[in-house]
Amino acid sequence: MSAALQVSQAVEGRTIPGLLRRNARSFPDHPALTSGIDADATTWTWSRLRSEVAALTRGLSELGLRPRDRVLIAMSRRPEHWVVDLAAIHIGALPCTAYDTLSTEQIRFVAQHSAATVIVLEGPEQWQRWQPVLDELPDLRAVIALDPDIMPVGDPRFASYAELRGDAVPEKPSAAFEALTSTAAPDQPLTVVYTSGTSGEPKGVVLSNRNVIHESLMQDHLVPVPDHPRSVAYLPLAHIAERVLGIYMPICNAGHVTICPDPAQLLPTLIAVRPNGFFGVPRVWEKLADGLRARLSALNDEQAAAVTEARHIALEVFRLRSAGEEVPAHLRQQHAELDETVLRPIRAAIGLDDCHRPVSGAAPIPTAVLEFLASLGLVVHEVWGLSETTGAATVSTPDAFALGTVGRPGPGIEVSTAADGELLVRGPVVFPGYLRADGSIQRSTDQDGWFATGDVGTIDERGMVTITDRKKEIIITDGGKNIAPTKIESLLRSHPLVGQAVAIGDRRRYVTALLVLDEEGAPAWARANGLGTTDLEELARHPEVRTALDEAVAEANSQLSRVEQVKAHRVLAGPWTAESGELTPKLSLRRAVIDERHAATIDSMYQ
Repeated sequence: MSAALQVSQAVEGRTIPGLLRRNARSFPDHPALTSGIDADATTWTWSRLRSEVAALTRGLSELGLRPRDRVLIAMSRRPEHWVVDLAAIHIGALPCTAYDTLSTEQIRFVAQHSAATVIVLEGPEQWQRWQPVLDELPDLRAVIALDPDIMPVGDPRFASYAELRGDAVPEKPSAAFEALTSTAAPDQPLTVVYTSGTSGEPKGVVLSNRNVIHESLMQDHLVPVPDHPRSVAYLPLAHIAERVLGIYMPICNAGHVTICPDPAQLLPTLIAVRPNGFFGVPRVWEKLADGLRARLSALNDEQAAAVTEARHIALEVFRLRSAGEEVPAHLRQQHAELDETVLRPIRAAIGLDDCHRPVSGAAPIPTAVLEFLASLGLVVHEVWGLSETTGAATVSTPDAFALGTVGRPGPGIEVSTAADGELLVRGPVVFPGYLRADGSIQRSTDQDGWFATGDVGTIDERGMVTITDRKKEIIITDGGKNIAPTKIESLLRSHPLVGQAVAIGDRRRYVTALLVLDEEGAPAWARANGLGTTDLEELARHPEVRTALDEAVAEANSQLSRVEQVKAHRVLAGPWTAESGELTPKLSLRRAVIDERHAATIDSMYQ
């Protein structure tokens, strides 16, 4: 039986409410959700989680929430976030998490476009940004507050979460709740995910039960993990990756999610949890790699020699597998022995010694980072997809990957290229369409079911997909040369001083670059090189930093064609964040914002 047929049969007839009921009945005492890792951490079993969902579903129904209503959630990562989301799903409403970095103006757009009838606010921080918008929403019927202190006196729209939940969760879900579970349908809309808006206004991507369950079971089929796998939720739940990995996939495989509320605590959380799978955007992997480099530099001579030998063998095996070549038996055995005795303890330092599925996505990751991690036995596989494809449409696996590619289409998914190189996707992970302001869904596939992704790429003879750039971000010089900026930016970011790199050159004579210092890597580099300062502004002007980055640009240029090479660059202190505006919440570049804010600096490179 083909992989596509196996996954399709496993998905058929399933819904998220039905799988949650299965977990509560088949694995009632297994851990489902843990908040934190300290002494105050709390864990809910699958039985407890479903009972909490049942209690809030009753409260939301009494509040007047109806099928197809939209629910906007403005909360941090906490158990109640999962409960609100799943309760809305049971009613047939569409929950949508708003990025916590949205400005009031961005909130206004999402709230008005979604025609939200219910908004859930956590506390004062959310209230401050959302309050100016609430009176401008004609469809708004209720605002649910987790912190009752933010509730205005006398405003009948407000209700407290605690009151809706009730004093106690039911020991057994009611017949009405069970009926809601049973009536959920596989192709029923399940959630709305707003794109991060790298260009233009964000779009509301509607996803179905079938979409998210196929995505989840497909991943488990391609790269199996242990039963009831451990995972860490640390990305925003507005991000398609965390929505799948933190909510839907654990429901599909009855996994155990540990919530990391503060991304600054990711490393200790990884060490405490030792997840069986872990997804990171490139910046996360780059920072983990920096930490491992620092650890290696502290080894004594004997330890360093043993690690160097093991890394050499691991990298040789990685490169053979990347090329699709057979690894000789003696090399496999040597690698397995050294990995267990030498390399696995190093991976344990970042909590990834039992990680079966380390994955990178959302943007290209420098191949130098992938090779460094692979030399330590941490083979990070790239995936590619969009919110519109429920996350990953192509997947790299231990048996089928190639350095610099994003793997092959998943089971049941087809990928092809249009005449201009744009990648097209068809299959069960492709979304039903975009949410219209009137609540209807606008189909965005052609008559044959193909979705035009906006990404440009190639497909090789092994079926491996390579992403070259976003169609709208291709640089076209005034000489008519088409250049992919992400390739250049990936090479520049491989230097530990560089946090962000932006290639410039559209409608200009040649390519230039802005290099933004890494807020953690640059001070560490300065200390290691005895510069006497760790201030980012001072480092951006420091001659030794400038020299090091001149060399980094030269090294990148050595791997680029003549027209791609960076002819001039400028060093900026940064940092750039979603809050500062240069990055989206998923850490993609907002090129229009960067062009406007740094216009004078950019122009200086063309004088």
